[in-house]
Parts: sequence; structure tokens; C-alpha cells
Amino acid sequence: MAEFIFKMPDIGEGVTEAEIITWHVKIGDKVEEDVPICDAMTDKATVELTAPVAGTITKVGCDDGEVMAIGAALVVFDTDGQRPVQKETQEEPKPAPKKERAKPVSAPVSASVVTSSPSAKPLASPAVRKAAMDADIDLSLVPASGNAGNITHKDLKAYKKSGAASSSKGYVKRTGGTDIKITGMRRVISNRMSEAKRRIPHFTFVEQIDMTNLEDLRTHLNKTRSEHQSKLTLFPFFTRAIVKAAKLWPQCNATFDDDAGVVTQHNAVHLGMAAQTPNGLMVPVLRHAESLDVWQIARKISRLGEAAKTGSITASELSGSTITLTSLGKLAGVTATPVINRPEVGILCPNKIIEMPVVKNGQITVRKMMNFSSSFDHRVVDGFHAAEMIGYIKDCLEHPATLFLD
Repeated sequence: MAEFIFKMPDIGEGVTEAEIITWHVKIGDKVEEDVPICDAMTDKATVELTAPVAGTITKVGCDDGEVMAIGAALVVFDTDGQRPVQKETQEEPKPAPKKERAKPVSAPVSASVVTSSPSAKPLASPAVRKAAMDADIDLSLVPASGNAGNITHKDLKAYKKSGAASSSKGYVKRTGGTDIKITGMRRVISNRMSEAKRRIPHFTFVEQIDMTNLEDLRTHLNKTRSEHQSKLTLFPFFTRAIVKAAKLWPQCNATFDDDAGVVTQHNAVHLGMAAQTPNGLMVPVLRHAESLDVWQIARKISRLGEAAKTGSITASELSGSTITLTSLGKLAGVTATPVINRPEVGILCPNKIIEMPVVKNGQITVRKMMNFSSSFDHRVVDGFHAAEMIGYIKDCLEHPATLFLD
């Protein structure tokens, strides 16, 4: 037997371990070179690993959901093509014996049974009444077989066994639960959120913004756009406002290496866009947002969002953000306390737009209002500066012409 050990490869800069989220092969499988053998996930991306040689799988390094260090033995191949005798065999799970479905049991009824009517008080001894109360059973629904129409313990037991007790009422007790192992993207999200809350002293600031003028402009631009231009959501306008604000408050467009005690204020705005995908929360990065107009931003956001949903997004497109914008869209609610995407120091979260009466120039009028939530790292950003920055973003969004001025 010629044994070949395939070690966990280095699949990303700075990555020391990866989680094996799915195996495509098992012990005993004969595979060809370059055939996918497993999917490995780091905190940056999911990578498909392929067989470096052809041969028979004789050993796999771990089970689904386990983490392996870079350089550890991932798969062992027999490259002679001869299937070796396995010291450890895995028996195929035997199917559980089929259980016969219990047939409904009707309460025994004799010729002399008298069935209580719903309006009459059912006849039963105190002990039977207590047993029915404990079982949450309405005695008026239980067929009686005792003398003179009395409900007996035997009747109560038969009624419960028949299943009618649970179907006769709209609310039933639920018991048990489901244990779900935290693996894959959910594990990465869990670790990141825990680290962010544990190490960053968050503070949240919320401002109310009148979005009426911006929504009118967005509607007009979408009606007059050319065929090659992407439809505009609010995100491109938020992005332009953030880009302008970041130039004036660079301490908010920054990353903090708290181990080294170094804050880096970035000239470029690499905007993280927190997005919900079938695989969990991801943060694609819109690089150099400061160099893009609203149409270019819309096109790039659309492409990154689609790549995140389909799983085709690359590791480089999920790293390097300097500030994050997050939103739940129509589910955005009236306010939020977003968790900072460490090592960044700020995260911004627009909430949903609500039409409401407001006082404007001494008159009550209906306007499209939105709360704009934000969280900052209080070690780096003072509350005064955060309020200034969000106030500036408010002015930009309420006077949207300023978004197109340098």
C-alpha cells in the first residue's frame, strides 16, 4: 500500500485553522484527482478542497463541524488503488424497526349508556373530576359507561388513549426541544459577536431624519435612469453621506488593534455591508466607496449581494472593511443597537421609513421619517463627535443635492 497524507492546506493569509463543514467523501471511496472531497470554512470564506491524488480514502481527519489546524492530516489515500483493511470500521446504521401506529380506542359503550349533553353537568365522582382537571380534559366530552351515565376512571383513560383529548381543544401543551450544534457560519458569527461585545465598550446614538426629499429624488432618478443603470435603493445615498462624513470625522472610519494599542484612521472608505444570506450573516466589502457615484455604488452592491447569497463571494471581498452599514430593510424596525464589526470602531443602521405627522414651519404636515441608529467604540470615539457625525449625515440626507457635491 502506498500511503499519501493530504494535510490541511494554508487557505488564507493569517488563517491558522478551518472548520470542515461538509465531507463529500467517506472511508473506502475511490476518488480521482481534483474531485471535491470537503468544504472548509474560515472566518473569511468557504473553500472547496479537492483531492491532490487519485486513490482510495483510508482515513479522514475529523467529523463534520470539527475544526482542524493548518498542516494537520486531513485525508489519507491509498494510491495503489487497493482498498486496505480498516482497523476501524463504521457499521451502516440499521433502520429503526417500524412502530405500528396505535389505533384509536373507543370508550366501551353498553346498551344502557347515557351520554351527558353539553348543557348538563357531567356525572362523575370527585376523584374522576380531579383526574380530568389534572389532565385538562372537559368531562362533558367524555363518553360515559357507568351506572346512570356516570363517567368512570376507565372512561377517562379510554378517552385519553383515543387521542380525542388533544384534538378537542385549540391549545395543547408542547414538550421537548431540539439540540442544534453550532457549526459553520453560525459558529463564526457567534465567536465574532462575543468578541465584539466582550472587548468593545459600545454606545448607541439615534437620530431622526426626514427622508421625504431624498425619497422623491430617488423615485425620480429611477424613473429616468437608462437601461444599463441599476435601480437605486437607499444604500447608495447612505454610502455617499458616510463617505462625506468620514472625511470630516476620520476617527469614525478607523480600525483599532487593541492588543497593540494602535488606532488606524483610514483615508479610503471600505464600506462593510452587513447582509443576511442563506448561510447566515455576511459582511461584503464595497472597496473605495469614496471613488464611486450612486450608480456605480448600486451596481457593485447588487453584484456583491448576489455573490454573498450564492456563496460565490471571495475571501478578499469579505475582509478589510473600515466602517459598516447594516439594515434589515422592511424589517428594520424603529430603532436598533447594532454590534460593531471588530476591529472597526463604528457601525451605522438606518431603520424603516414611516409616514407620520410632524410640525414644519409651524404647520402640521405628513413627512417620511426615519430613525438612524449607530454604535461606536467609546475607547476611540467620543459621544460628542459621534453626534456631530450623525448630525452631518442627517443634513446630507435631508438636503440630498449636497450628496453630489465634493
